[in-house]
Amino acid sequence: MWSSVLLGLFLLLQRPEFTSTQEVHWEDYKYGRQGVEEKRFCSWKCILFTLQWPGGFCQSLDQEDLCQIPPSINNWTIHGLWPLKVFNCCTCWPMFQSDVQELEAQLDELWPSLLTKKSSFHFWREEWGKHGVCAACVEGMNSPLRYFQICLKLREQFDIYKWLQAAGITPSCHRSYKVAEVDQVLVPHLGDKHEIQCVTDSKGREVWFQVKIPLSRNLTLGCDHLGDDDGSGPGRRWSPGHPCPPDVPFYYLPIDHQQPTRPCG
Repeated sequence: MWSSVLLGLFLLLQRPEFTSTQEVHWEDYKYGRQGVEEKRFCSWKCILFTLQWPGGFCQSLDQEDLCQIPPSINNWTIHGLWPLKVFNCCTCWPMFQSDVQELEAQLDELWPSLLTKKSSFHFWREEWGKHGVCAACVEGMNSPLRYFQICLKLREQFDIYKWLQAAGITPSCHRSYKVAEVDQVLVPHLGDKHEIQCVTDSKGREVWFQVKIPLSRNLTLGCDHLGDDDGSGPGRRWSPGHPCPPDVPFYYLPIDHQQPTRPCG
């Protein structure tokens, strides 16, 4: 009986009207010819480019053995490029390692996985599936290769470590900083709508781990629609961080490749 059922299903999948429908859906999504359902996911106006500081990221995890910082990583790394209010827009566009093979060396350096149980490719594929497919509504990001190329260009444009270092703001176990102090350095480069995010470490200290940079669809700084989100719908996403309190000093911890979760001993 089962063999006849499977044979019937196979024959159904081979019918021209079925295969052509699937192909049309793929082609429509890939080339921006969205139907009613997909248009809802393409209505986003703002996109967040998010950078994370490895020395702080490890403080956001609740188990020490979850974090790793590759030996070559000594700078801010990419967390993602996220259209606001939408994610997981379409399961019809898988990503393969060959899609980003020519970028792999750069991605390993600027977008590594910091989790022991997740490979870098797994991280990239996850970000593409959750956010890149939504960003693909914009022509310049309408493939995995183009999406990751854009992310790498943005990372080159936003060299946070360089700007901070030039202003004397460097990672330290002993010196703390305030939001206004860091904003004074970042605002001329990022505008005034960016968000500095902290986590609270095991000692109760505020630790800087992330910066969210809002961009418009054309990837220009700032976005006038950031406040449009009513907090509901598919765009809500959990984050371990929170805006660094403006009146509470926070730490910009150094990177320790040997003890990533305990950089200060």
